[in-house]
Amino acid sequence: MEIYSMYGVGVPTERAYVYKLNTYSECHIPFQIDASADGGSEESCLKGGVFSVNGDETVPVLSAGFMCAKGWRGKTRFNPSGIHTYIREYDHAPPANLLEGRGTQSGAHVDIMGNFALIEDVIRVAAGATGEDLEGDRVYSDIFKWSERIDLQL
Repeated sequence: MEIYSMYGVGVPTERAYVYKLNTYSECHIPFQIDASADGGSEESCLKGGVFSVNGDETVPVLSAGFMCAKGWRGKTRFNPSGIHTYIREYDHAPPANLLEGRGTQSGAHVDIMGNFALIEDVIRVAAGATGEDLEGDRVYSDIFKWSERIDLQL
């Protein structure tokens, strides 16, 4: 038995928000996103009150890959049998033209189901290939570095 985390990367993904108090609200929620909050530069991850990070447009990389990168990796309290874990990231490449549809190399959240590399990995594993047969982890992000910064008793 092996554990795989397969997910897309390379698409800006919402992670956090800057809120401001809204004294008038029809739905009785006193806060709204502060659209004037900005990071001040083109490279900033804060635009229009929204912080963005690397992800698949819906799920940040840290949420998709943390458990396979650290929580389940090796013999831990979350993986007491020490089952081998593998991370397979799929770097987003938008479709080259409109005829390609959603894209055969997309890393976007739903569109990844048409990603040829993901389909090949799933078919190979279903046919009996191991993580070693797939050449182990394929990582484009800094998931291992980010995971090490999280202090969690394993």
